[in-house]
Amino acid sequence: MHGAIITFSFALITLIVGVFFGYAFCKDSYEKKLSQARKTAEDIVSDAHKAAKSLKKETLLEAKDDIHKYREQQEDELKERRQDIQKQENRALERQDILDRKDQSLEKREENIEKNENNITARLHKLDEKNKQLTDTLDEQKAELTRVSNLTREQARKIILDNLNQELAHERAEKIKESDEQARQYADKDAKALIVAAIQRSAADTVSESTVTTVTLPNEDMKGRIIGREGRNIRTIEALTGVDLIIDDTPEAVALSGFDPIRREIARMALEKLIEDGRIHPARIEEMVDKSRREMDDHIREVGEQTIYSLGINSINPDLIKIIGRMKYRTSYGQNVLSHSIEVAKLSAVMAAELGEDVMLAKRAGLLHDIGKAIDREVDGSHVEIGVDIATKYKEPEVVINTIASHHGDVEPTSLIATIVAAADAISAARPGARSESMENYIHRLEKLEDIADKHDGVDHSYAIQAGHEIRIMVKPEEISDDQAAILSRDIKNEIEDNLEYPGHIKVTVVREVRKVELAK
Repeated sequence: MHGAIITFSFALITLIVGVFFGYAFCKDSYEKKLSQARKTAEDIVSDAHKAAKSLKKETLLEAKDDIHKYREQQEDELKERRQDIQKQENRALERQDILDRKDQSLEKREENIEKNENNITARLHKLDEKNKQLTDTLDEQKAELTRVSNLTREQARKIILDNLNQELAHERAEKIKESDEQARQYADKDAKALIVAAIQRSAADTVSESTVTTVTLPNEDMKGRIIGREGRNIRTIEALTGVDLIIDDTPEAVALSGFDPIRREIARMALEKLIEDGRIHPARIEEMVDKSRREMDDHIREVGEQTIYSLGINSINPDLIKIIGRMKYRTSYGQNVLSHSIEVAKLSAVMAAELGEDVMLAKRAGLLHDIGKAIDREVDGSHVEIGVDIATKYKEPEVVINTIASHHGDVEPTSLIATIVAAADAISAARPGARSESMENYIHRLEKLEDIADKHDGVDHSYAIQAGHEIRIMVKPEEISDDQAAILSRDIKNEIEDNLEYPGHIKVTVVREVRKVELAK
């Protein structure tokens, strides 16, 4: 018991001593950490004061720089304003000086005008007096002339007018010669150069008109197979294609005759397919004709597309493209209409470019000017009327429609492009070898040309020469003077232009010759 108490007491004392020493140790540690924390806080506060002072200095420096820059900017603006104000002041002073000089000049002019008015008034007064004197003198001369010549005023007036007419006729002839010479000097060179350049750039081959197409056969036996039993094959071909098959003594060849080139071409394609296939009977013929007709439609469209592509024309209705392709199988006086239209389009484009007009519009109008000829065999009316209807239907520009309507002179052209296309059309048609002409029309044109010349007074004989490109007129020298001959040639030229249609140009030559013959005996 006693030992336990001692042990407990010893343990209690040990615990109290441990607690005391532990408290003392914790207190020292806490005081050390508190001292370190205070020192750290003091260091942070010190650093913050230093950073604040540094930031304050930097801010002050930046503010000073900004103030300096702003001051320099303001000074520059003020300087520019002062300069502008100085310039305006100088201009105002100059204007004031100019106005002062003008005022002085106006004052001088007013003084001169007043002096001139006084002088003019005096001169008018003198002129009135002279006019009165001249009138009196003229009356006296008229009275004296009437007394001396024994002529009345009307008789003298008639004589004077007759003499004046003769003088005016001479002057008119001289003016015609002068105007012609000036026109040639100023226009011929440029016009010829322009037309020659246009023709060189759009030269086209000549295509002669034909109504017969020849198909080559591999042998003579093929003719019998084409004719068929009792002629049923040839009758089927003619009925389906609308052309005549001519099988004569020509070796290894048959001819397709017809006025419609498209039908002839379809018949040719079908017949060549039948010859290559070898099976020739009515059902096969009908099949090949249908196939050829479809191929022909595709070919016509391709021709139209190739044409507008080669000319660089855009935005044309697809149906109108097909009509353009049909012109390949239409001829006029032996000239292929599509080739002619392409040539006219190129000529029109060149001339429009030289004259500053719309080149693409001129090219479009030139291509479509004869579009009515593509279907004039199927539609009633002239090719001009049909072409106007087609262009209107497919909403072509008004310039194109007027060009189609006016290229033969049926209506007046409303634009320079219409006139250009008409000139290009005449150039294309009139070039040598472009068109053929029937003998009947040729003779009629020559007779009409001579009739126009013969009906004029003073004409002795007239001769159409150079295939109708020149009319030579012999006049009576006792009735027609040299001056009147110049007037006569101009009058006949104008009448030919108004009343006769012809390709190219016609030269009018008036010949006046006086011969005196004496016989020495």
